[in-house]
This record gives sequence, structure tokens and C-alpha cells, in this order.
Amino acid sequence: MRAVKKRRAISDLSFWERVWLLLGLLIVVVFIVGMLDPIPQDPDYHLFADQRSFLGISNFNDVVSNTGFAVVGVLGLLVVAGGRGREIFAGSPDAARPYLIFFVGIALISLGSIYYHLAPSNERLFWDRLPMSIGFMAITSAVVADRVDSRAGNGWLLYLLLAVGAASLIYWHWTESLGRGDLRLYALVQFYPMVTLPLIIGLFPQHRYTVGRYLAWAILWYGLSKVFEHFDHEVFGLLGYTVSGHTLKHLTAAVAAFVVLRMLLSTKARSAK
Repeated sequence: MRAVKKRRAISDLSFWERVWLLLGLLIVVVFIVGMLDPIPQDPDYHLFADQRSFLGISNFNDVVSNTGFAVVGVLGLLVVAGGRGREIFAGSPDAARPYLIFFVGIALISLGSIYYHLAPSNERLFWDRLPMSIGFMAITSAVVADRVDSRAGNGWLLYLLLAVGAASLIYWHWTESLGRGDLRLYALVQFYPMVTLPLIIGLFPQHRYTVGRYLAWAILWYGLSKVFEHFDHEVFGLLGYTVSGHTLKHLTAAVAAFVVLRMLLSTKARSAK
């Protein structure tokens, strides 16, 4: 009888086979995105559902709802840079670097988004999205550092990803100035981590900081924020014109960032046992 070939499990793959699987997926996704037509910024994006002013502040709810980012960003920085951070990252201080940059990005989102929502435009949207790209790239690098290669994730890869994130927005801004805006690269920066992070977790199960269930919740909360963003006007009407989808988008995205902070604090709790 012909021998039956056994299907290889993930655990049977070598380290480099897993790395090449990730790189292969990235190459395929970049190729597919490159084959798409350029994606211009929809001018109607700036026409948010809730445009009410209060206390002399335009688009009040969309402005003040960014407070959540400021709170989470500052709390995260206090934890990572303070005494708790020294306990969490004891023996590996370089591991704190992606998280410091992540929470800096989260704090800056509040400033960039407030600046944008006071007078929405493509020019101001650049400063809203730039700190977002910092957050996306920093958390991706943190997961790589914890599960795949600490020297890369805490070093050269972190800076490379940050540069790619910034470049995606510089490219978009430049193409907008030419009258042929193209958001493809920024879309890759924003959404690819949501695809690749679960894959990294599955391929590289060993970890110290990046607990899979917390990352799953962070991705779910961020996914929910994008749903609220997309259905901005519908949510506003559904809730009796009290709170819009975009306002809820800010709040739920801040919750996603808070889950990352909670994940780090759980690391300290586990270490104390």
C-alpha cells in the first residue's frame, strides 16, 4: 500500500519556514495592493454626521471624544517609563521601546485628531493619520520582538516600520497635491497588521508580553471602531441624533489601545506569581 503522507502541523515548521511564510504573505499582499487602482481620498469623508458646536468649539463631540487617546497614551507612558515598566521589562529594557513609541503615538492621536476635527480637510487629516501610523507600526514591531526576534523588533525593524508608516502618508499627501490621491500604501499600513498579527501569534506561540487574547480583543475593538466610522450617519440617526458613529469610533479605538496597556499590566501580575 502507498504510504499516506502526513500533513505537516505548524509545530513541525522550522523557524525560518515560519518567517518565510510571513514574508511570502507580505509579498503577495503588497503585489495585490500594487495591482489595485489608486485610491483617492473621498472628499465626502470630511462631512461628518455630528457637526454641532458647543462652547465655541466646532464639531464638539468629535473633538472632545479624543480625550480617550490622551488619557490612555499618558497612562501608558507613565506605566512603561515608570517603576511598573522597570518591573515588567526587568532584564530586557529594550523591549520597552516599541511600547513607549506606541503610547507616544496614542497620545499624539488626540492632538492630531483634535486639530483635524476643528476644521476637517485633507491637509489636517495628514496630522490625524500620522500618529495612527506610529501606533500601528509600533505594536506590530512589539509583537515581532516578543515572539519572533527581539533584536529586530526592538531595533532596526521598529525604525523601518515607523519610516514606512510615515512614508505612506507622505506619499498620499504628495499624490493629493498632484490631483491624483492614492491611499493604497496607507491602507496597507493600517489594515495589514490586523491580518498579520493573528498569524504571528499562531506561528510563534512563545511569548512574554504579547498575550494572544488581549491582542484579539484589541483587534476586535479597533475593528468595531472602523464599523462605527463607516456608519457614522446611520449610527447618529439610530441613537436619536445624540452621539455619532465617528464619536464612538474615537472612544472604541481608545479602548483598543487601553487593552494593550492592560496586557502589559497582566504581564507584571503573572511575573509576580
